[in-house]
Amino acid sequence: MQRESSRTLRDQLPAWFPRGLSLLHDPTLNKGTAFSEQERDQLGLTGLLPPHVCSQDEQMARVLGNFRRLPTPLEKYIHLTSLHDRNETLFFRVVTEHPDEMMPIIYTPTVGLACQKFGHIFQRPRGLFVTANDRGRVRQLLRNWPYRDVAMIVVTDGERILGLGDLGSSGMGIPVGKLSLYTACAGLRPAQCLPVMLDVGTNNVALREDPLYLGLPQPRLTGAAYDELVDEFVVAANEVFPGVVVQFEDFANHNAFRLLAKYRDRVCTFNDDIQGTAAVALAGLYSALRVTEGSLAQQRLLFLGAGEAATGIADLVAADLMVTGMTAAEARGRSWLFDSKGLVVAGRGDLAAHKRPYAHEHAPSTSLVGAIRALQPTVLIGVAATGGTFTREVLGAMSDLNRHPIVFALSNPTDKSECTARQAYEWTDGRALFACGSPFDPVTFGGRLHVPRQGNNSYIFPGLGLGAVAVKARRITDAMFLAAARALASQVKPQDLAQGSLYPPLSQVRGVSAHIAVAVAEVAFAQGHARIERPADLLAHVRSCMYEPNYESYA
Repeated sequence: MQRESSRTLRDQLPAWFPRGLSLLHDPTLNKGTAFSEQERDQLGLTGLLPPHVCSQDEQMARVLGNFRRLPTPLEKYIHLTSLHDRNETLFFRVVTEHPDEMMPIIYTPTVGLACQKFGHIFQRPRGLFVTANDRGRVRQLLRNWPYRDVAMIVVTDGERILGLGDLGSSGMGIPVGKLSLYTACAGLRPAQCLPVMLDVGTNNVALREDPLYLGLPQPRLTGAAYDELVDEFVVAANEVFPGVVVQFEDFANHNAFRLLAKYRDRVCTFNDDIQGTAAVALAGLYSALRVTEGSLAQQRLLFLGAGEAATGIADLVAADLMVTGMTAAEARGRSWLFDSKGLVVAGRGDLAAHKRPYAHEHAPSTSLVGAIRALQPTVLIGVAATGGTFTREVLGAMSDLNRHPIVFALSNPTDKSECTARQAYEWTDGRALFACGSPFDPVTFGGRLHVPRQGNNSYIFPGLGLGAVAVKARRITDAMFLAAARALASQVKPQDLAQGSLYPPLSQVRGVSAHIAVAVAEVAFAQGHARIERPADLLAHVRSCMYEPNYESYA
């Protein structure tokens, strides 16, 4: 019998419910020292635990004390992973109540290092590994997953992990981390979440030669064979888990764009690197424009980088501008790309398809400073994963052109950031409106405290996914991402803007996610993509779908 999630437990425990050590070894049901004396008697636990019955608060205090004594982020990551593996409810209680402290550990920037060390720090499997050798039996593998109510899958093939490149099967840390945020930030039940690694090999020779590498030690599958495996997975996922949302994560550019185009009108799917990044960046722009008192139509955007993130942001900005009446050409003309070869212009003959809509008529330039002086952008967005590229000269040029230059250094992990927060403020005389992809401490400059906040996708994708799941959406559309961006920006208060924060505090992320979910659900109903009847109170319905990490009584 397939297990149901623990949420369905009521007065009488089902026959499959484990007892004794088996219960203590099941992270989805284990409460550790919090089992009551009655539960211990009924479930064969008496004598297997210390006699003191702890509250969840006492357990959390112990976890936090041990966590805070650890000297490095990676050791803290391993500590939290171990907690996740033995007591899921306590793990999510800790993360939910301390998001500012925990999210940089369970996700960016620490998760990047954890992926690099995956085979060396591995303790217990989590998620589903579908390999190139599993073609023809992917449905069987998916049916091995013990939970039937999966509503959200995050899948990667590990080829472009953050700014770190091809990490092969070691990239599994990304889907695991993303889905932890779906639960912590938006309340998707853990049993609804499935991390998947499509292990098609790796072209990272150092990994293939590492004796502790856990993936297929072979070159990457490509061409028709690769497409057949992905297609088998997408079809099987929707058969085994009807209505599931499939989030593509950290696929390389040459696959990410075409897979999104292939599946977005066939199943409920999105690519967070393209669309989620776009929505969180657009929300940051909305917030910045409240300070500059300008309109989006008045902005000129220059992107350092021309991959998934850059063109995703540019596409969503263009979509927003077209809503106001601009033509597609006019809307796209507000965004310019600068890649490894220089300014993307119409005369270049080496352009990938996703860059061509932003290849405008202009003289070539191989200097970022030169491009800034020629184009006079109001917004500079870094998404090239090349650290230190927003130099003093670059930010000085932006500052010369704009009273409040809008500067987003969105690459992560931290060593890939285009500049630090301190550099952004100091090199613009404290006038920059700054957002970052990695966490930075507050900066005091010119007698003013600046509090930068991450333009992190964790503000967008959890709420978007919650909204889609809550109304059983058939599709995820660009209009939903626009609505999510507006909903996120609406949660930024005047006191946030006064200290330079373009996003709300992470401590409020569950409330923010609920509002985003409502906005997404409204679009789903308006576009005919919702598969439930509209509730009388949509916010109440969304909140009723949100998991709270509190122990249940089994007695």
